[in-house]
Amino acid sequence: MPRHPKRGPGGPGGPGGFRKPKNLRGTLRKLMRYLGRYKLHLGLVVVLLIASSACTVGGSYLIKPLINDYILPGDFRGLAKMLVLMAAVYVTGAACSFGYARVMVHVSQNCVAKIRGELFDKMQTLPLKFFDGHTHGELMSRYTNDIETVSEALNNSFASLISCTLNFTGTIAMMLVLSPPLTLITFAVLGVMLLVVRSIGSRSHLCFSRQQKTLGAVNGYIEEMTEGQKVIKVFNHEQAAKEGFYARNEEYFRAAVQAQMFAGMMMPAMGNLSYINYAITCCLGAMAAISSGGAFQLGDLAAFLQYTRQVSQPVNQISQQVNTILSAAAGAERIFEIMEMEPEADSGKVRLVRARADAAGNVTRVHEDTNAWAWMAPDGSLTPLRGDVRFHNVVFGYEKDHIILHDISLFAKPGQKIAFVGSTGAGKTTITSLINRFYELQSGSITYDGIDIRDIEKDSLRRSLGVVLQDTHLFTGTVADNIRYGRLEATDEEVKAAAQLAGADAFIRHLPQGYDTILSGDGGNLSQGERQLLNIARAACANPPVLILDEATSSIDTRTEKIIERGMDRLMAGRTVFVIAHRLSTVRNAKAIIVLEQGEIIERGDHESLLQERGRYYQLYTGQAELA
Repeated sequence: MPRHPKRGPGGPGGPGGFRKPKNLRGTLRKLMRYLGRYKLHLGLVVVLLIASSACTVGGSYLIKPLINDYILPGDFRGLAKMLVLMAAVYVTGAACSFGYARVMVHVSQNCVAKIRGELFDKMQTLPLKFFDGHTHGELMSRYTNDIETVSEALNNSFASLISCTLNFTGTIAMMLVLSPPLTLITFAVLGVMLLVVRSIGSRSHLCFSRQQKTLGAVNGYIEEMTEGQKVIKVFNHEQAAKEGFYARNEEYFRAAVQAQMFAGMMMPAMGNLSYINYAITCCLGAMAAISSGGAFQLGDLAAFLQYTRQVSQPVNQISQQVNTILSAAAGAERIFEIMEMEPEADSGKVRLVRARADAAGNVTRVHEDTNAWAWMAPDGSLTPLRGDVRFHNVVFGYEKDHIILHDISLFAKPGQKIAFVGSTGAGKTTITSLINRFYELQSGSITYDGIDIRDIEKDSLRRSLGVVLQDTHLFTGTVADNIRYGRLEATDEEVKAAAQLAGADAFIRHLPQGYDTILSGDGGNLSQGERQLLNIARAACANPPVLILDEATSSIDTRTEKIIERGMDRLMAGRTVFVIAHRLSTVRNAKAIIVLEQGEIIERGDHESLLQERGRYYQLYTGQAELA
């Protein structure tokens, strides 16, 4: 891993750097683009919404003729027919509501699946520098909390807003038809309701944004502490870990209380204003019915009062959905921030191809059925892949104002073993990361078989390199699958051959199901040495011409190291190998040993010549020998 500090949850890249949506409309438009891919489904939803709203509004208007034309005159036969008609209207409305809800769930879940897939795809294109600056928990919150809020909004809120708008518009129109004067009273109360929604909604927006931010911090902290339990227990850090969690949990608690408090205030406020409106309308409407001389009858008043109750329902429902939509907008903003980031730059045009070689080793033409590889330039010319890697005056820093490597020049000819030694932070791992083009140089260049690596496609470059990292990582799956991760098309025989080469076959055959044993929890049922053996077998399966060993045997005991020493020698035979050495005894046979200190090469040579110089390497080697 890079030897530079990572920004934690409070850093610019972590949850502490969360900002409320800068462009709410823009974020909603982006969400609408996902919904827009299902135009036919949405068209059906709109038709069902209109039908449902028409049934809701029309059903209430039927109260007027029901009372005026059938109940007051005592026409029981007509009353029965009207009741059947009203029942049919309401049943039709309920069926339409059920229909659009089902269609909307289908559409919304497809959209969420698409967003989740595009977010994951995008993360695969981002450079390592992005992951260096973000905690795992903070990134995981994009897939859990943020996408969940978007899912809830797409499931319910958008269709509900359309339905509420249609119901509100239809209700106001029918109220104006029944009694314009009484409608003006309703307008006055609705004006007050809108002011309340706007006031509470703006505060709720800020609080939900803060809630999302603090929740991301809590999740990030929990994941880091869970992964680091062994370290926590070794250093008796439990109390400090708990205090750190309590502080973050308390901050999330306060943010959640505020957010839910404002969300909870909305319904009581709307409900009380609705009751006030109903009472005023009832009193004035009764007076109008008594004094109008038949122009405004009891049935008109009953229908109008029903609309009075209905008109506040859309406002109440909108106020409920506002919180969901604002929370979804905050989550969507965080998702789109990542999806709109610049992917890892790759201007390379040279690609790796299989090619047939003649007896002299010169490639002649592209041929898929061969194990030989070559670099193909855009003009079609072929260069044999030999593993000649050279650094030319390389200057690099993870940050522009903090240089790690100073004017590094070195070369590794095909088949040579080059070892890097030096103090922690000297730049050893950084050099191997640059070969993979995980980071871009400030100045200088690196060539691979005479080709500047910036001219090689990154996928082709990394396919030609095998890396055994100090930190092992095993995936959930069988032992064979984890070895095959080095080359997915490898056969079972090739997987076993790679395990034998690495010295892992013996312990694998003693596992409960051998190569079919399922590993989970990053191989928690294996020892650290066994996990590293699988890591080495994975590199052997890839069969690369250039091999990078980043302290590959640092987690393996001396006995296990001796077991795999012969296998490692066979693995390195004929390959260009870069070794970052933890134990200097493992690099004595290196063609060249390069001693780094503070990003500069201070010594270089083979083991014997460096010992004779009695410099830094001599100090490191003799110091280790004394400890041994």
